[in-house]
Amino acid sequence: MSLIQVTDLSFTYEGGYDPVFEHVSFQIDTDWKLGFTGRNGRGKTTFLNLLMKRYEYSGRIISSVEFEYFPFPVPDQERDTLEIIDSILGDYEQWQLKRELSRLQVAEEVLYRPFFTLSNGERTKILLAALFLKEDRFLLIDEPTNHLDRDARKLVSRYLSSKKGFILVSHDRKFIDDSVDHILSINKTNIEVQKGNFTSWYENKQKQDQFEQSENERLKKGIRRLESAARQSKEWADHAESTKLGKKSMLHEKSVDSRAYIGEKSRRMQMRRKNLEQRQERAIDEKNGLLKNMEEAEPLKLFPQTHHSNRILSLNKVVPCFDRPVCKPVSFQLEQGQRISLQGKNGSGKSSIIKLILGKEASGIQVSYEGTIETAGGIKISYVSQDSSFLKGSLTEFAKESGIEDTLFKAVLRKLDFSREQFEKQMETYSEGQKKKVLIARSLCEQAHLYLWDEPLNFIDVYSRIQIEDLILEFQPTMVFVEHDEAFTSHVSTHRVQLEQVDFGLCNQ
Repeated sequence: MSLIQVTDLSFTYEGGYDPVFEHVSFQIDTDWKLGFTGRNGRGKTTFLNLLMKRYEYSGRIISSVEFEYFPFPVPDQERDTLEIIDSILGDYEQWQLKRELSRLQVAEEVLYRPFFTLSNGERTKILLAALFLKEDRFLLIDEPTNHLDRDARKLVSRYLSSKKGFILVSHDRKFIDDSVDHILSINKTNIEVQKGNFTSWYENKQKQDQFEQSENERLKKGIRRLESAARQSKEWADHAESTKLGKKSMLHEKSVDSRAYIGEKSRRMQMRRKNLEQRQERAIDEKNGLLKNMEEAEPLKLFPQTHHSNRILSLNKVVPCFDRPVCKPVSFQLEQGQRISLQGKNGSGKSSIIKLILGKEASGIQVSYEGTIETAGGIKISYVSQDSSFLKGSLTEFAKESGIEDTLFKAVLRKLDFSREQFEKQMETYSEGQKKKVLIARSLCEQAHLYLWDEPLNFIDVYSRIQIEDLILEFQPTMVFVEHDEAFTSHVSTHRVQLEQVDFGLCNQ
């Protein structure tokens, strides 16, 4: 057990104006399992890169262990997987590797296949296993779930919970809950460490926010009361001061010099006024110390259209095919207000079903299928694709091409935590999370009968996920979606459809 100490860390990107980190200090134990959470663009990946010494920074990062980053590029992927692992690990016992792969349910035969033939999920598991076999290493695991289906996420989270010494960046709440024992949160003004998982951290965060909000309201009322009292004291003090000039009180002129009496009264009034003003300033300072780390997540709006037919969609024994069937026959009916979650392992045909519903022309795919797909006449569909790499150019151009109102589009992005500075940048410079927010914002601006969302939450921060959940529950759109975030799925889906893979047969062309 040892400590990683971060002291007075500051960092600004070259050519940037606003610092990503400014005078940040904290320490973490190398035995901890840390979940790293925070808004998109807040600096999570940047911080991991600073630990890896990839950027120049001011301050100090002191550690007795070496850092390893996941994911990392693998050269010469035509080589067998075992050869690639040998190059990563050097001297190691092969039985240890097989033990780790067994825990991750990776078949031993995978080691003797070229690396490029492995699925993304298999690659994730193998590279994680290799990194955990390195001694005196602290792992920096950045978004490992993007290529993992629901079952694989459960498996990898169990695997991580059996390890120690890592920082895990993920926006999947259940995955983090099942993997970590501490939370490292990157807030608006600081980075803080807290014992527990995401759920306990988020509950504490909400309680702190609620306390600060109530304190803020109490202090605002107090400030208004003090302002009124100070204003009245000023009027009284000014009046008492003016009576010192040649005026005498008939009641006291025989026993007390009235100017001395009025002067003392004026002095007390001025002191009371100053005391009230000082109390007011202290209350303002206290109020300004609140709400600095409160995340503003404004409610989103959606504009679903009502169709004259209650049944929106019907699939009867549909089998998508490329050179062979992708899955066993799929049948379901979708009525207005229902939200169907397509479930299944990677490669089971979930995205293919989405694209078949969307239509060949709209989706740009060349895929045949068996069975029947019937949609209600004249329905309008809004689609969010898995892929966001095509996003280029300005937001204004994208809004125009998409046929949506630019002002509304940018207002939705603002609610999803886009800064105004981002509006001036080209979309190809955006982070993956920001690109997915662009696609979701476009969909939210479209008036549709049916929303088809294919893994919309990849890279999306937790706060935005909760915003989107609340939106769907409030406006009750009709949806078919694919999403491996179990917390999101359990909250918003009304039905689940399980897809199963097949390995045989050919489609009738």
